[in-house]
Amino acid sequence: MKKKVGLVSLGCPKNLVDSEIMLGTLKDAGYELTPKHESADVIIINTCAFIGDAKEEAIISILEAARYKIEGNLKLLVVTGCLAERYKTDIYKEIPEVDVVVGTGSIDEIPEIIGKRLAEESEEKKVYANPPDTVDYLELTRLVTDEKPYGYLKIAEGCSNRCTYCIIPSLRGDFRSRTIENILKEAKLLALKGKKEIILIAQDVTRYGTDIYKEKKLTELVRRISEIKEVARIRLLYCYPELIDDDLITEMKNNPKLCKYLDIPIQHISDNMLKAMGRRGSKSDIYNLLEKIKTEIPDVVLRTSLITGFPGETKRDFAELYEFVEVGYFQHLGVFAYSKEEGTPAYKMKGHLPEKLKIQRRDMLMALQMENVEKYNGSRLGQTYDTMVDGVAEDGIFYMGRTYAEAPDIDSVIYFTSGEPLENGTIVPVKILCMDGYDLVGEAQLL
Repeated sequence: MKKKVGLVSLGCPKNLVDSEIMLGTLKDAGYELTPKHESADVIIINTCAFIGDAKEEAIISILEAARYKIEGNLKLLVVTGCLAERYKTDIYKEIPEVDVVVGTGSIDEIPEIIGKRLAEESEEKKVYANPPDTVDYLELTRLVTDEKPYGYLKIAEGCSNRCTYCIIPSLRGDFRSRTIENILKEAKLLALKGKKEIILIAQDVTRYGTDIYKEKKLTELVRRISEIKEVARIRLLYCYPELIDDDLITEMKNNPKLCKYLDIPIQHISDNMLKAMGRRGSKSDIYNLLEKIKTEIPDVVLRTSLITGFPGETKRDFAELYEFVEVGYFQHLGVFAYSKEEGTPAYKMKGHLPEKLKIQRRDMLMALQMENVEKYNGSRLGQTYDTMVDGVAEDGIFYMGRTYAEAPDIDSVIYFTSGEPLENGTIVPVKILCMDGYDLVGEAQLL
């Protein structure tokens, strides 16, 4: 009788890809996959540990799964992902219900690890943590777990930027690109599975190719994927500002399949804070880049993420950040109150700010950004945009979709009605009629 495995995937799309690879390799190895955790022999929690909230979510998910040792059939509780890599044996001390810990460098061994532990029927706690130094596991069987018209394609693993607030390099290793050939192979498979929009993801997609090809290859990769007939859109997540060059800007300007959308994680604008954060480039570099992008691609849509309350952030530093947001470069913007993470250089810095002040500054930026969003969304009223159907809303009345201006899972949604039934992945013209907070409401313009 096949052993049943359930999996919970937490965190970012990069983690989701890892989860789908684990599911694919487990299915190949003869395991039965189940969404019903009460009947699962094994439950895997693939965790995130980027900031405090992510760690808390991971711990809650682990404890929720652990109850199936009593209420269900659970024999093995496995923790994988960034929390597993970061805390390894400490997990056993804090959460004794966990049986196996698998680090980010041992994802490819998950079927063998589970098989061995089930066969042993041992209660010995074990950690499997090879160094995260290859991308070989990304070439394993991947089981796509949804029927959405978009799919994430991880083009690299790890990060070499070494920002002082970030734990990712120590959890995922240095930046490592996949080959163009392997990426194209997976892009074609995703397209055959109905993925009309391919979203290229990595910690820093603009760095793609610099390690294995000794030069930036993102633009060439985009062109090659554009040749796949079934692919209607290509989207990039995430582009670090210092590596966005004229070649990429020109490609985005001229390639109809490449969404005119850039997610540029800037984090701050004050030179003092950029230096303290270990960021490359300066305030003037960032302003110049944004002006250039807007000039070359007037209809480009920009997203960024910012951090408030980083150690040493003064009133002047924050005022510069506030003024930067006020300019209104970004149609989408997320703000995080600085999270003090052990193991990062920033953890030991002087000048940590009170939590209340960090949150207050975050809320001030988000309130300001809401004004920018209202102006932007207001400018779209009465306009018609090509919109990809992502599915049907819970009320069963509206379809949900996205134009080139919205990335799935993080940006706003276009809710719209249609006089005819529409399939997921269909791109239809939608006239925007009104706003609903961050979201927009419209009507399909069908002939």
